[in-house]
Amino acid sequence: MKTFQHLKKIQLLNRKAPDPNRFIYTGEKSVELIDIQLFKYRKDDCIEKTNISPSDIKMFEDDDYMYWLNIYGLSEADTIAAICKNLQIHSLVIQDILDINQRPKFQEFESYSFLTIKSTVPSVSEIVTEQISFIIGKNYLISFQEKKADHFEHLRFRLRENKGILRERGSDYLLYTMLESILDNYFRVLNNLEKEVENMNFVDSKEEPSPAILKLIENNKKHVTFIKKAIFPIKEFIIVVEREEAGLIEKRHLKYFFEIKDLCLTLLDTCDTILSSLESNTNLFFYIQGDRMNKVMKTLTVIATIFIPLTFIAGIYGMNFTNMPELQWKYGYAAVWLLIMIVLIGMIIYFRKKKWF
Repeated sequence: MKTFQHLKKIQLLNRKAPDPNRFIYTGEKSVELIDIQLFKYRKDDCIEKTNISPSDIKMFEDDDYMYWLNIYGLSEADTIAAICKNLQIHSLVIQDILDINQRPKFQEFESYSFLTIKSTVPSVSEIVTEQISFIIGKNYLISFQEKKADHFEHLRFRLRENKGILRERGSDYLLYTMLESILDNYFRVLNNLEKEVENMNFVDSKEEPSPAILKLIENNKKHVTFIKKAIFPIKEFIIVVEREEAGLIEKRHLKYFFEIKDLCLTLLDTCDTILSSLESNTNLFFYIQGDRMNKVMKTLTVIATIFIPLTFIAGIYGMNFTNMPELQWKYGYAAVWLLIMIVLIGMIIYFRKKKWF
C-alpha cells in the first residue's frame, strides 16, 4: 500500500510576530543545503551556472537573454529572503514562498507575477508532494522547489542541447512547459491510483474483505482529494490567462495555456471518476460485511429456533414432579428422544422448504 507523504502543517505562520522582516519556513526542516542553478539563454547560446552563491544573484538586466533561476530547498528562510530582496521581490511573496500551508494562488505585481502550486512525484512506495513557486518577469522565470525532485530535467536537456523551441521563446513559454510537466506527474499518480482501485475485487474474492482495504480506500480518497484541490488553482490561473488579464503572457502562447486548461479538466474528470469508484467500493465493502453478518445471524437464529422446542421438552421432563406417569414408563426415555428427533427433523425440513438456510 502506498503511503502519502504530503506536506504536513509542521508549524503555523505567526502573523503576530514582533519582527515583520523575519520570515519563517513552515515546513519540515531539512539537512540539505540550498542549491541554486541558473540558465542564461537565447536562440544560439546557453550558459548554465551551478552552485551559485546567494549573494551573487542580482537583477536580470541583459534583455538579450532569457533567465531561468531554479532554487532547491526552502528551509533556510533567511537565505531565501535575501535572494528575493536582491531581486526586489515583495515581502508578501517571500512569506508565501516559505509558507507551505499557503493555498495555491496567482497574484500579479507591477513588474512580475507570482504563482504557487502543489506538485507530486509518483513512486512505487509513496506519493511525495511539495510546494513549487514561480515568479515570472519580462525576461526571467524564478522557480522555488521545496525538495530536489526530477520535475524539470527534460527542460534542462532541451536548453543544453537546443531541442525544440524553448530557447526561442520567452519566460511565459518556459512556465507553460513546467506546468505541463507538473500535470504529467499528476496523470501518472492518478493512473497508478486508478489501477489500484480496479484491482480491488470484493465480489469474486472468497475471503472476507479485510479492514485494511477500507483503510486503503480512505487513504486513496485523501490522495485524490489533495490532487483535485491542487489542480483547481492551476485552472483558475489559466482562466485569468484566457481573459488576457495576465500581462506577461504573450498572445502567441495563449494556445499552449489553453492546452493546460484542457489537461486540468481531464485530470479533474479523472479525479471525480476515481472518487466515485472509491465511494462505490466503500459501499460495496459495507454491503458485503453486512450481508455476511446477516448470513451468520440467520444461521444462529435458525439454530436457536430449533433448540427452543427441544429445550422446552427437556424442561418439562426435568421438573421431577411426583405425578408424572412418563417417568415411570419403561419406554419413556426412548419416547422423549423420539419426540425430540421428530421435532428436530421436522423443523429442519420446514426451514429448508422456506429456504432460510
